[in-house]
Amino acid sequence: MNKSPRASITGYGSAIPDRIMTNFDFEKFLDTSDEWITKRTGVKERRILPPDQGATSELATEAGRKALEDAGITAKDLDLIICATISPDMLFPASACFVQDALGAVNSAAFDLSAACSGFVYGLSIASQFMETRKYSKILVIGADVLSRHADYTDRSSCILFGDGAGAVVLEPSGDSESGIIYSVMKTRGSGWDFIHIPAGGSRSPITHELIDQGQHKIKMKGRDIYKFAVEKMQWVLGDCMQHCDLSVDDIDLIVPHQVNIRIIQSAVKKYNFPMEKVYVNIDRRGNTSGASVPLALDEAVKEGVIGPGSTIILVAFGAGLTWAGATVRL
Repeated sequence: MNKSPRASITGYGSAIPDRIMTNFDFEKFLDTSDEWITKRTGVKERRILPPDQGATSELATEAGRKALEDAGITAKDLDLIICATISPDMLFPASACFVQDALGAVNSAAFDLSAACSGFVYGLSIASQFMETRKYSKILVIGADVLSRHADYTDRSSCILFGDGAGAVVLEPSGDSESGIIYSVMKTRGSGWDFIHIPAGGSRSPITHELIDQGQHKIKMKGRDIYKFAVEKMQWVLGDCMQHCDLSVDDIDLIVPHQVNIRIIQSAVKKYNFPMEKVYVNIDRRGNTSGASVPLALDEAVKEGVIGPGSTIILVAFGAGLTWAGATVRL
């Protein structure tokens, strides 16, 4: 019996809005400064999708289209589209359905995946199972979020973090036994749901004028709790991926982490003595783009020639839920 095929990344794509919002823009309406934001987060600017210029699915579609072109396949070839997002166009239908229609992926199933900033890595793990069981052979995995629409621009501790964007990859069966998604892991701790959440808008607290007046339809977060959680789980994911794949720091060409906070990233990789040269960082230019964070950084790293065929990388993510996830990939 033939060995189950690994899922291999054959195409990359990303999309960001044109509008740039710098730290100096926040100085105009918040008690903050470029120096304060940069020192605490590492963010200098982020891309923001203006309200009159589309929705999450449109960024997701653009990223997906670029990934398909990079892979050299058409949308009609796709078997499945997974869209990881926590800022869908609507409560329902899934944003993946809008993407499927816009791409013309008439032969594809499509669904959204809600795991916040871990969503894209969750999506990779799920997609790889479909491929290993030979259920599907061409899968588009997208991470896309427009959290600027849900940020509380009166809260200087949180609104400064978020940017908008989308990233995507095409997965196909690996042509050899060495490349592909070698290992993946997904974890959840639901007891920490209140670390970062939007209280109103679901069946627990349907939207009312009173809740809107209270700002309950905007992102709420406990910064110190998130910081501790993120460092701990990023360290755990790195250790788990290296242990299961029998890899050392020297064996790994690049870590692509969720871009949440530069200090979190630096603290997490320090445990294993990873030099920052082996960690891809674009938070200074993109901010925290949630589910788009990892695939957006991954696409940039490939396009810049930081990694390429034969590179061994670890993807690391953590987010609301609480969720965390990782994947070891050989390109």
